Amino acid sequence: MKKHWLCLLAMTLLGSAPLTVTAMNDHENHGTKTSTKQDAHAGHDHKNHSGMEMDGDTLMLGEQIVEGVEAMAHLKDVKAAMAKVGMAHTHHLMVEFYQVPSGEPMEQGLAAVKIIDPAGKESGPLTLVGMDGHFGADLALSAKGEYLFKIGTKLADGKKRQYEFKFSAK
Repeated sequence: MKKHWLCLLAMTLLGSAPLTVTAMNDHENHGTKTSTKQDAHAGHDHKNHSGMEMDGDTLMLGEQIVEGVEAMAHLKDVKAAMAKVGMAHTHHLMVEFYQVPSGEPMEQGLAAVKIIDPAGKESGPLTLVGMDGHFGADLALSAKGEYLFKIGTKLADGKKRQYEFKFSAK
């Protein structure tokens, strides 16, 4: 039964992907950079990013560069859409990875997230699934307060990297 719901959810998300996920011309104008390595962007062609269109329901969590790979994270409010199909998920976490300074996307490999909720409880790892140029997962972030997303990766280059992003639920 659980597999059935996961398949239904995947079909729902993939069916609506063309409506919610489009190419973005330039990601520097839509959020706060968390990376302090501004020099790493020299020669980095941001127009190559497939990106997620920023709309009123999508929040940029930031960008971080770790060992030559930039992670750009977004969080989309999907509570209403999920409620229509009886799901408790409230947000869709999306993370894109790019080589620095070339800007080439890194779409192959593994990624997972551990979430520390506002009460300080850490979840087990949740696999981020590769889809439409990003890795993503649906999450239930129902408590108010600050969440910390600890994202671990082992992308196609075989190196393990760790990224962290924060989100405050109101």
